[in-house]
Amino acid sequence: MTYTLEDYLVGLHTGQWFGWSDSKNKVYANLVIHSDDAKPTEQECTDGVVELQAEYDSQAYARSRALEYPPAEDYLDGIVKGDQAQVDKYIADCQAVKDKYPKE
Repeated sequence: MTYTLEDYLVGLHTGQWFGWSDSKNKVYANLVIHSDDAKPTEQECTDGVVELQAEYDSQAYARSRALEYPPAEDYLDGIVKGDQAQVDKYIADCQAVKDKYPKE
C-alpha cells in the first residue's frame, strides 16, 4: 500500500472538510478546505504522508505473520482434548512463522 495526500487528510478531521479543485489531480495545489479548519501546510502534509507510510511499512512483518500463523482453533482443540503434543506443535508452528518474519 502506498499512502497519499488524501489518506493523510482523511485522518485529520471527521466529515467532508476538504475537496479538490481538480478531482483528477489530487495534489496540494488543488486542495480546497470546506470548513473552518485551517489548511495544513504543504510540509505538514508531506511529513504526514511520510509518517503514515513509515508506520505501515514498519508493520510488514506482522501482516506477513498473520497470513501464515496456524489457526487458533488448532491450539484450542489441543487444550480441550488435553493433547499436549498438539499444543506444542501449535506453539512450534507459531515460532517458526515468527522466525521467518522477524520483528525489525
